[in-house]
Amino acid sequence: MSQNLTPARVPTPGKILSRELEARGWTQKDLAEIIGRPVQTINEIIRGTKQITPETAIELSQALGTSAEFWTNLEAKYRLHLAGKEKKQEEKEQTITRKSQLYTILPMSEIIKNGWIKKTDSIDSLEQQICNFFSIHSLDEIPKLSVNFRSSEHRRPEDISRIAWVQRVENLAKQQKITSFNRTKLENAIPEILACAEKVENIVLIPKLLGDLGVHFVIVPHLSKTYLDGAAFYLENNPVIALTLRYDRIDSFWFTLMHELAHIVLGHKGSYLDNLDALEENEEEIEANQKAAEWLIHPQLYKDFIIMSKKVFSRKGIEEFAQAQSRHPGIILGRLQYDKLVPHKNLRVLLVKVSPFFQNSIDN
Repeated sequence: MSQNLTPARVPTPGKILSRELEARGWTQKDLAEIIGRPVQTINEIIRGTKQITPETAIELSQALGTSAEFWTNLEAKYRLHLAGKEKKQEEKEQTITRKSQLYTILPMSEIIKNGWIKKTDSIDSLEQQICNFFSIHSLDEIPKLSVNFRSSEHRRPEDISRIAWVQRVENLAKQQKITSFNRTKLENAIPEILACAEKVENIVLIPKLLGDLGVHFVIVPHLSKTYLDGAAFYLENNPVIALTLRYDRIDSFWFTLMHELAHIVLGHKGSYLDNLDALEENEEEIEANQKAAEWLIHPQLYKDFIIMSKKVFSRKGIEEFAQAQSRHPGIILGRLQYDKLVPHKNLRVLLVKVSPFFQNSIDN
C-alpha cells in the first residue's frame, strides 16, 4: 500500500544556497561577483523573498558545479509547499467560519453535551447532523420560533436555545406511539390524572395515562437561558405536553402539568412555552392558571382552610388538609408559598423531588 508522505518542513532554496557558500567559504558578495548579479539579489534569494528563475538556476549551476535542475526543483518543491500551507490555512479559515455560524444559530455546546448530536471534528458531519436534527436540507431552513412565551422582563431567554429545545421535544414525541386524541375524553379523565397527586410515587403512572388519552408526554431538561418549565403544542392532531423539571419539586411538577393540560382542555390552539416565574400574562395564560389551580385545590375549601388556620400553618395542619383533599402536602405548601402565606424557606421537607420517579422518562 502506497502513501503520499508530506514533509513537515521543506527547506528554502536560499537555505541550501547559504550552506553551499559556507562550505566554500564564500560571501554573498563573492557569489554576486562570480555570476554578475547584484548582492541584493543573492541576499533576497537566501532570505526567500526572491525566487530562483531558470536563468539564475543556470548561473548557480555553473558557479557551484551543480545542475540547473537541482535549483529549479528546490524552488518548485518549496513553492508547492507554500501553496499547500496556504490552502490548508484557507480550509481552516472556512471551517472556523462555518463553525462560527453553527454556534451563532444554535447552542452547540449544550446540544453536543446532551447527546442530541455527536461530537465530531468534521464540519461537514456536524452540519449534516444539525440538518438531520431539524429534518431540513440546509442550515438556511432552521425554523423560527412561533410560539407564545411567558417570560419575565428581567430574563430574556435566547431564541436559539428555545428552538433547539422545542425541536428535541418534537423529535422524542414523534417516536411515541399513542392513541387518537379526543378533547372531551381528556377533560373527563382529569380526576383520574389528579388521583395520582396524593402520593409522589404515583406520578410514574402519568406518561401511560396521557398516552392512552392521545397526549404525548415528554420530559426534556431546559437549556441554559431558556428558563422553561413546560410547553404545550400540537404534533399533527395530537397534543404534546413537555416538562423540564427545572424546579424539581412536587408542587412545581403538578402545577406545570395541570397548566399545560388546561391549555389543551380549554381548547387553546396556540403553542405555548411557559416560564412559571413570568410576570407578564395574557388572557389564555391567566385562564390556564386559574383552571390548574382549581383542579389541584378546591377554591372554596382552600379559602376555608386559610380562615380556619388564622394564617398560621403548621406541618400537621397542612398534612391534614392535604389528606382531606387527596393531595400530597407539598402541593398545598407550594400554593401557600405562592400566595405568600408561608415563607419559601419553611417546611421545605414537604417539597419532595420528582425526578427519581422519572428515570426512564427524562431525556438524558
